[in-house]
Amino acid sequence: MPQLNTPLKILNHTYGYSCFQGQQETIINHVLRGGSGLVLLPTGGGKSLCYQIPALLLDGVAIVVSPLIALMQDQVASLTELGVAAVYLSSACEFSDNQTSIQKIRNGLVKLVYVTPEKLVSEWFLSFLSRIKISLFAIDEAHCVSHWGHDFRPEYRRLEILAKFFPKTPRLALTATADYYTKTDILHYLRLKDAPLFSSSFNRANLYYAALEKNNGKKQLTDFIQQHKNDAGIIYCNSRKKVDDVTTFLNAQGIAAINYHAGLDNVTRSEHQTQFLQSSSMLMVATVAFGLGIDKPDVRYVYHFDMPRSIDHFYQESGRAGRDGMAANSVVNYGFKEIFELSQMILTSEVEDLKKRYELDKLKKMIAYCDSITCRRQTLLMALSEESESCGHCDVCLSQNNLVDSSVLAQKILSAIYRMQQKFAIGQVIDVLRGKATTPVQVWEQHKLSTFGIASEHSEKELRRSIRQLYSQNLLDIDFMTGALKLNANSLAVMRGIQQVWLKKNPHKIIESIQLNQWLKTEQEERIYHNLLNWRHTMAIRHKVSHHAILSDRSLREIVNLKPSDELDLQSVYGIGNVKLERFGADLLNLITKL
Repeated sequence: MPQLNTPLKILNHTYGYSCFQGQQETIINHVLRGGSGLVLLPTGGGKSLCYQIPALLLDGVAIVVSPLIALMQDQVASLTELGVAAVYLSSACEFSDNQTSIQKIRNGLVKLVYVTPEKLVSEWFLSFLSRIKISLFAIDEAHCVSHWGHDFRPEYRRLEILAKFFPKTPRLALTATADYYTKTDILHYLRLKDAPLFSSSFNRANLYYAALEKNNGKKQLTDFIQQHKNDAGIIYCNSRKKVDDVTTFLNAQGIAAINYHAGLDNVTRSEHQTQFLQSSSMLMVATVAFGLGIDKPDVRYVYHFDMPRSIDHFYQESGRAGRDGMAANSVVNYGFKEIFELSQMILTSEVEDLKKRYELDKLKKMIAYCDSITCRRQTLLMALSEESESCGHCDVCLSQNNLVDSSVLAQKILSAIYRMQQKFAIGQVIDVLRGKATTPVQVWEQHKLSTFGIASEHSEKELRRSIRQLYSQNLLDIDFMTGALKLNANSLAVMRGIQQVWLKKNPHKIIESIQLNQWLKTEQEERIYHNLLNWRHTMAIRHKVSHHAILSDRSLREIVNLKPSDELDLQSVYGIGNVKLERFGADLLNLITKL
């Protein structure tokens, strides 16, 4: 066995990767020199290697803080498949299992230990750690420390004690999403004020972004699923009730789907998560309770059945698709009703006004993303404070000639709101615009206004869509407690003819459907790929791990394309290191050569 004394040798031998990506090598070398820092890399950016490789090179044991037991289990199982000595400690484990793991740690037989923040800061565990050699601390999902973040966990703030008890031990905080306020909190509460920030672009180039105006949401969902029959996907809903309803609906349509939310007991949640991780085509219908840190690289799409409550939630959740670097889809299905529901949820929440304004701003950015008239990827990255060019392959970029000069229509809408004294909700404004003398319109004598019937040539749906777009472009405001439409400074510029308005004439459709199996060129390749999938499924069950812990989709694809004839060929495949070559090499070569 070669001497594994450099990061690159470990990357090649243990993980089966030929080279580092982005800033991985820089971060690893920084930690090896004893440095601490904040790592901000996109989902799928390889954050775990930034602490796992130093852990394998440094003396002692690395302590990895993780917010979820299921995530720890998955990480440890994947590392074990790579031949890395790793354990997790949890109240969910049998007492004897924890004791066995503790003894292994004492004896220096373990390189990585995964723990929850509660476990780490317990008096007994801190005392135990003070008696062993610690190589580094890795604090995963570090945004949980911030109340500005979308997964705030108060116990994460107690991790500041690490700086006091272990001042000379490297501490690495890692997250995929953190705006200015969240980054500031991480650096402050984890005592990393003088530590460097390592970050890279938020752009997920392999994701195809699309947004659909909700119109019979269940049919839109099933139409999309039919285009991706053999793909694993996550479908997010905003409530437990809707999760259960959509799951039941899909199963009734003959579509295999399972549910996940906080209302299910721990055993059921664990079983459903395991099912999803071990399947290559299962659908998970879930609330935001599912997904934090879930290591399933081959999720081919994330479909938001409801609009997310913030642009940060959306980025984090959509980023769970395509973590293997292969093409994947992100779709949002949205409507005006959800905008009101989410806004009212924020306004009635028991948090300080500053936090409410912060969350409303994040929601406004999400609405702007959904109704964007420019490149969707560009809009997303701009909301995350990153500049970019138009991508050329989101649904907006691919929708040619879908914008029309709607300045006159906008003036009519804004004039009606003004004449109605900015006191009425969208339904009544639309009735006035269309010339419908409903009882409320007559009670308020709005049928006598000069704007009554001024937009009668437009349907209710067209006007509703136009008003929503005016709001998303900040050309009017909405009082979400009363529903009243309001004017702002930008409204006046439109009414005076100073500002031109462009609106979408039709809701965007999903122009492009990424079909991953189009690369299979011959019947022989299809047979090899099918047999590899079956073999991987069998191995995953036998080894009691998720199927990607055996081999990723990218690895299977390279095997089909290369058709390796010996172990040397196999070793050139992405993700096949020496351990996997020794364990699975003969099986794989036999599978290929007999076809």
